[in-house]
Amino acid sequence: MRIPLLLATTWSSLLLLPSLVLSRPSPLPKSANFRNWRIKNGMNGQIKRWTNSTTIPTSEPSCAAPSAQSIAAPYMNVWSSLTDDEAASVAAWLFSQPKFNLTNTEDAGEWDNSLLMIELMEPNKTDVLNYLDNGGSTPTRYAHVIIDHRADVDPYYQDLIVGPLPLQNGTVKAESLTYPYTRKTKGKVRNLDASLDAQWSTWMYNVAASILDITLDLWNGSALGLDNDTLDVWGIDPLMQDDGIIRWDTFWNLPQTEFDSGTLLPLGLFFVSNITGRDSSKWTLDGWLYNNIFYPTTEVFREAYWSPGFEKLPANIDGSWGYTDQEGVPPPLDTDFPPMAIAPSGSRYFNDAEEQYVKWMDFEFYISFSRDTGMHLHNIKYKGERIIYELGLQEALAHYAGNDPVQSGTAYLDTFYGFGTYAFELVKGYDCPSYATYLNSTFYTSETTHTHLDSICLFETEGNFPIQRHSTSQYVAATKNIFFTVRNVCTVGNYDYMFSYEFYMDGSINVDVRASGYIQSAFFANNGDYGYHIHDALSGSMHDHVLNYKIDFDILGTKNTMTTTTNVPVSEVYPWSNGKARNTMKLQRTEITTEDEGKLDFAPNGATQFAVVNKDETNAYGEYRGYRILPSSPTIHLTVLNSSNLVNAANWAKHDLFVTRQHDTEPRSSHPYQSQDTANPPINFDDFFNGESLEQEDLVVWANVGMHHVPHTGDLPNTVFTTAHSGLQIMPLNYLDYSPVKDTVNMVRVDYGDGNLSTVISFGQGSPECGVVDLESLVPDLTSYLGDSVVRKFPYDPNDPYYETVGPSLLALNDSRCSSRIILTLGTG
Repeated sequence: MRIPLLLATTWSSLLLLPSLVLSRPSPLPKSANFRNWRIKNGMNGQIKRWTNSTTIPTSEPSCAAPSAQSIAAPYMNVWSSLTDDEAASVAAWLFSQPKFNLTNTEDAGEWDNSLLMIELMEPNKTDVLNYLDNGGSTPTRYAHVIIDHRADVDPYYQDLIVGPLPLQNGTVKAESLTYPYTRKTKGKVRNLDASLDAQWSTWMYNVAASILDITLDLWNGSALGLDNDTLDVWGIDPLMQDDGIIRWDTFWNLPQTEFDSGTLLPLGLFFVSNITGRDSSKWTLDGWLYNNIFYPTTEVFREAYWSPGFEKLPANIDGSWGYTDQEGVPPPLDTDFPPMAIAPSGSRYFNDAEEQYVKWMDFEFYISFSRDTGMHLHNIKYKGERIIYELGLQEALAHYAGNDPVQSGTAYLDTFYGFGTYAFELVKGYDCPSYATYLNSTFYTSETTHTHLDSICLFETEGNFPIQRHSTSQYVAATKNIFFTVRNVCTVGNYDYMFSYEFYMDGSINVDVRASGYIQSAFFANNGDYGYHIHDALSGSMHDHVLNYKIDFDILGTKNTMTTTTNVPVSEVYPWSNGKARNTMKLQRTEITTEDEGKLDFAPNGATQFAVVNKDETNAYGEYRGYRILPSSPTIHLTVLNSSNLVNAANWAKHDLFVTRQHDTEPRSSHPYQSQDTANPPINFDDFFNGESLEQEDLVVWANVGMHHVPHTGDLPNTVFTTAHSGLQIMPLNYLDYSPVKDTVNMVRVDYGDGNLSTVISFGQGSPECGVVDLESLVPDLTSYLGDSVVRKFPYDPNDPYYETVGPSLLALNDSRCSSRIILTLGTG
C-alpha cells in the first residue's frame, strides 16, 4: 500500500542538528533601496531547466521514501527553459553586436547598457497544439532578452526576441518584441530608476544630513551612509508620475540583529522629492510631513520643530517582539515531538526530471519556471484528455492605503522584483514533507545563472478528512482524501508567498496561495481609519493582496463556452399547489457570449457558479461536460476604484474573473515593468476586451485570488499562513458519468449490526511495505540547507562553468549530495 502514513510520537529527545554557518543575505524590503539593489545586481534572470535533487540517505532506513518514480514524458517539454549552452550563445552573440553597446554588468555604470535577462520565449499555443495534437514539428525555440538601455538621456528597457535557436551564422535575428504588448512602442518601456543607483543614495543622505539635529533629538539616530547609521530611508513604489517623477520617503529604525524586522520600525517623518530627469542637481526637495502637518521647506520644518509646544511622537524600537525565534511559555506537551507524515511504500507518482513532466494517478502535466512569475503548469491532462493548456501566476499586487503619503502611495506589482528570482530553497519537513521530491530552479543575472536548490517540491499526502463517507445502522463507508501537491515559496521583499497546486481524486484542482513574513507597517498617528494600533507606535496598515492567474481551458478541445448557473429566489405556482404561490428557488442559466460580458464577479451568498463547458461534448445524460471555477477559500478583487497609484497598470485586478478569447498575442495580463509607466503601461488589460464572440471559442479565464489584509497583533512578528490565505478550485461539472472517487481502492466499508462481529472490506488496499519505522531517519538534516550554484554565461567555458562557487571538497563534509555538484556562493542568494 503506497500511501503516506501519519505518525504521532512523543519522542521528545529527537532533536535537529544545529545549522552550519553558511549564510546568504536576507531578502530586502520592497523599498527604493531594494529596487536599486535589484537593478544594480541585474536580478532579472533567465531560468534554465532544473533537475531532481532529492537527498539520498547514506544509510538504508526501513521506511525512507525514495524520490519520484521515473517515467519518460510522452512529448518534449516545449516550455522548458534555455539550456546553459543556449543562454551562453545568446549572451555571446549580443555582446558581439556593436548596436547593443553592452557592458558587463559588473562594470556597468549608470550610463552603460547591460544585459538584464535571457530566458525562453514561450512558444505560441498555435504552434504547440500543432505539435502535440497534429504531429507537427517541434516549435522553433527563441530567446526573450531584456536590455537595460541606460546610454541615453531617456533610458529604457528593451524587449527583444532572438533566434532561432540554436544560433547559426547568417540566420540570427534580434527583433523588438512587440506582439504580446498592447502598447506598440517597439518593445520599449521607460526606466525611471536608471540614475537612482548612483545618485539617489547621495541625495537621500544629504536630505537626512540636513535635519541631523532633528533626527538626533528625536531618535538619537542618523542616516548618513556610514557604517554606524541607525536609521534607514525608503518609500513608495511605484513612483508618482502625474507631475514629473515624484517620490515620498520616510525614516525607519534599522534592526539591531540579523532579524529582518525593519518594516516594523517606521518613525513617522516623511519628505517629498521631485526627481524628474537624470541630473540630480535639478532635483528638488519639496517638503516635509510630520504628525499630519505639512512643512513646505526644511527651514519651515526646523523652525516649527524647535519652537515651544511642538509635539514629538514616540518611536518604534527594535526588540524581541519583532523577532521570529521562540519566546514565551510553550503550551502543554509542546516539547514532545509532533506528528509527522511518511510514505511507507515510497512515492506513488512519476517524474521525468529532464522534461519536467509529472504524472500522479489520472493527472499529468509539465512544469516551467520563469524569472517574473515563477512556476507554471502546462498541458494538464485528466484521464488522458487535456483540460487546461496553461495554469500560472501572472501578477501579484499589494495595494496599501493610509493618511500618510508612503502608505497611500504604495502599490507593489511584484513581478518587477521577480518571483522566480526569489524562489529560495525550501525547508524540508516544514515547507513540505521531508519525503517529498525536491527540484531546483534557476535564474539569470549578471551574465551568470544562479540555481536555487530544492526550491520546488512534489508530494502526495492525506487530507485531515475523508473525501466521502456514509453510515447507516448496518454499515459505515469512508474514502481517504489522498491528494498531490506541487509547491514553491517565493520571498519577495518582506513577504513570503507559498504557491501550491493541489490535485484531488475527484478530478479537481485547487490553486492555493498563502502569505507570511513581515508586514509593511505604518506609523500610528491619526490613522485609526486605516488599521489597528498593534504596538507602541505601530499601525497594521491595511492593504489588499490580489494575485492574478491565467487559466487557459481546453475542455475536450479548444471550443469552449463560459456558462453560469445562479440560485435565484422565486415565487412559483405549480399544478399541484392549488393555485397558491410557493416561495422557493430555481436555477437561472446563462452564457457569457462576448468579451463585453466577460468581466465577472462572484455573486453575494455564493449564488452564481461559473463553468467552462464544451457544448459539443455531452455526458450520458445530455449535460455539457465542463469544469467549474469557484473560491475554495475567500478570494477578492481590488477595493480601490481607479487607483491613483496604478492608473492603467493593473486593470486585471478590478474583478474576480475575466474571460477572453485566446490569442497568441495576449499571453500575459501584465508586464514586469508596468510600474515604470502606469498611465500607458506595456500591457493595458482593458484592451483585451473588444467584443469578440466567446461562444465555442478557445477561452482564457483570468482569475483573481487574494485577501483583504488588516494586520492585527497576531501578525507580529510575522503574518501566519493560516489566516493570510486564498484559493480557487477548478472542479469537474458533469465531466464524467460517475464520481471518479469510486475508482480508488483507498476506501473501506465496515458491516456491523445485529450483534454480529464486524466485517471489514478494504477493496484491495495494500499494506505498508516496512515494518519498524526508524524515526530518526525521517527527520531532515537541515545542516544540508545550502543555497546557490552559479554558472558564468559570458564569457562561457562549458568545461569550467562554475563561477564564484565553493569547491566540492568543503561541501562534501556537509552533505553526500555535494560530491557531484558545486554549490553555493557565500554572499549570493
